[in-house]
Amino acid sequence: MSDAAERSLGGIPLFAEMKPEQRATLEQQCVFRRYIAGEQIIDRQSDSRDMFCVVRGTARIVIYSASGREVSFDDIDAGGYFGELACLDSQPRSASVVALTNTVVAAISPPVLERLVLEHPKIALMLMRRLAKVIRQATDRILDLSTLGANNRVYAELLRLAKPNAKDGGKTALIRPVPIHGDIAARVSTTRETVARVLSDLTKKQLVVKEGASLAIKDIDRLRDMVEQFRGD
Repeated sequence: MSDAAERSLGGIPLFAEMKPEQRATLEQQCVFRRYIAGEQIIDRQSDSRDMFCVVRGTARIVIYSASGREVSFDDIDAGGYFGELACLDSQPRSASVVALTNTVVAAISPPVLERLVLEHPKIALMLMRRLAKVIRQATDRILDLSTLGANNRVYAELLRLAKPNAKDGGKTALIRPVPIHGDIAARVSTTRETVARVLSDLTKKQLVVKEGASLAIKDIDRLRDMVEQFRGD
């Protein structure tokens, strides 16, 4: 990616409705930063309030427990954004963010975002829909942590990963690349060993099969039934 492309917001859907000259003005008001894989972009304890748009790469939203255990919430790919909550309400950060790969972000300050929201109703609506999605995801996560055991939380995470990759009318799915055990463990608050054991069990039942660099889910309905059975207990 060229230096010019790394200083462009053209690949951010949030700003798609802006005219080119408006977007160019916004780009001049942003601070573009590069981060290497593993580098922290936002510290939860920091006083920063900027929103960040991912121009290139992938960022991971995480929280660390007092013991140092990582709880992962979401991965934000190029075109996405994060940090909008603190940017909108000027309250402390709700999580930390690290670069999962070499990443370029555009930082937008609270005054600039407030102006965008007031001048562009479509941007305001997209932000509201994004926040609504975050609330729904948080509600689902709380439900899973409250009602499911560790094994079943792994089932639920596999189901979440399967949904956008469904095939055959939603009956099967192909998750690419194969999910890393540590990543699943961080998302569902369990251990790598538990994830490995669950995947091994599902493989024996022929519910999941590793196919090259992909993980095939052979029966989404059965996996969903396994999750819902325990949610109903």
